[in-house]
Amino acid sequence: MTAAHSVAVTPRMAEPVHHLSEDLLLDYAAGTLDEAASLVVASHLTLCSACRSELSRLEAIGGALFATMPPMDLSAGALEAALAALESSDLDGLPASASQKHAADDRKASILPRAVQRYLGGDLDTVAWKRLGMGIETAEITLSNSDEAKAGKRSFLLKVPAGKAVPQHTHDGNELVLILQGSYKDEIGTFAKGDVAISDGSIDHRPVAGEGESCICLVATDAPLRLTGPLGAIINLFVRV
Repeated sequence: MTAAHSVAVTPRMAEPVHHLSEDLLLDYAAGTLDEAASLVVASHLTLCSACRSELSRLEAIGGALFATMPPMDLSAGALEAALAALESSDLDGLPASASQKHAADDRKASILPRAVQRYLGGDLDTVAWKRLGMGIETAEITLSNSDEAKAGKRSFLLKVPAGKAVPQHTHDGNELVLILQGSYKDEIGTFAKGDVAISDGSIDHRPVAGEGESCICLVATDAPLRLTGPLGAIINLFVRV
């Protein structure tokens, strides 16, 4: 179990109503969650006091259990290696160690959470969008863990114009979506800023962006999605999203 995470909080008008699962929070606290999913979890935590409280509760339970474990002998050089790793690590760089250091900056108006900005090198105005068609745009986030990237794990931003729909699709794996701006509605419900949508192969949906402003999402997937609409079977022969 890792030490308690200190999360810089971004002010918002209302709390999210769609939250992270306990399993996700446990994996995040233990440091076993993959990088793409950790980025979504860390970003949601900056917007959701309920999930921050739940994370603290789970970490407290884990810490108490850890304290009851019998002591174990360390291998030669283990302490020195741990101290060296702590000294050289960037505690603000990876979402699993979100720091209070930049709390003042995170209180400023911003669309992208600070963890995402560190990956992209700036806020929304620096994003290089790629057009997918029908006004939908995406921007890939390069993961630092090349092995996870090779295994098909991805993180990217998705922008859908107000009132427009994403093609009907399901998933060959798991998908986490965090709403950063605007909203969307699908067969599951309505998701607004700060909400997290968790999907897998049991979900077949057609998200439609709400009116007023483009819906911008942070997405993490561990497998391609599969189009299921009328033309989906044909398109799937030529492209994997």
